[in-house]
Amino acid sequence: MINSGVYNYINVLDKALDASALRSKAIANNIANVDTPHYKRQDVSFAENLQRALKNSKFETLDEKVKSLKLSRLNGTMFTDNEAYSYRLDGNNVDIDTENVQMAANQLLYNGLEQSADAQFRVIQTVLK
Repeated sequence: MINSGVYNYINVLDKALDASALRSKAIANNIANVDTPHYKRQDVSFAENLQRALKNSKFETLDEKVKSLKLSRLNGTMFTDNEAYSYRLDGNNVDIDTENVQMAANQLLYNGLEQSADAQFRVIQTVLK
């Protein structure tokens, strides 16, 4: 992370990219354990953490809210999804079709975050010229 106000959005995008990469690992682990009895799927929450942090900010503008974020507290959190209903007798709650859709959606999100970070760096580069 870079400690300068110029990089506030980039730092948040960096955290989001890390969370998306962690989610990709969780989904890959779910797919690998699709046939493991009693395995419970895992997922990562980040958007909820970011939304809560922005909502609880005392500031009004998005720029001020992003600037005030405590990045050390803004991480993706892996959790076990015990609430997803299992249709299987072995207690495993992984649905391969759902996991494949989640993997594709997460890949699109990661690509979008990467493009956003790149755009932020291009803006800074343009300003420095």
